[in-house]
Amino acid sequence: MGLQLSESEAERLFNEYKDYVYRTALMLTRSRSLADDITQETFIRVLTKYHTYDQNRPLKPWIYTISINAARSMMRKQKWINTFSLFTDVIEDDQINSIEATFMKNEEVKELWDAVKKLSMKSSEILILHFYLGFTLKESAEVLRIPEGTAKSRLNTALNQLRRQGINKYELAGGDSIEW
Repeated sequence: MGLQLSESEAERLFNEYKDYVYRTALMLTRSRSLADDITQETFIRVLTKYHTYDQNRPLKPWIYTISINAARSMMRKQKWINTFSLFTDVIEDDQINSIEATFMKNEEVKELWDAVKKLSMKSSEILILHFYLGFTLKESAEVLRIPEGTAKSRLNTALNQLRRQGINKYELAGGDSIEW
């Protein structure tokens, strides 16, 4: 604790994690503008709270905890601003920038994305952390600040919801697949 962050270290952290934070925010909010705002807010919080970071713990989950909390906060604010819909459907092929295009090209990914959009925030969060970002259930629980058993339960609920929508497998880029 009590760490000081140099300008070059701050730039390195931003460059290393910005794309992942953005994509996480995009998947949670389904809005490019909110994802931009959340990414900015995440790194403002990272820079201002870096002195509280415990170097004995991994940095990545700490940054994603901040990102998830920034997304939740931003979405609560958005709920008040837009009383008709919390989520916006702004993801269309002609609007997708290169970061999003990489993620959205595959038709199966689009089908999965459409199914995940129908899930609750709690279900979406655990799926994104566990399958997309590759966190273990324990790490996902730490990021979400919930017990590991609750994380397991949420993941099971989310996977059951996807099964009911006819989604029971996801093909990974390397040719492997995840089935549930």
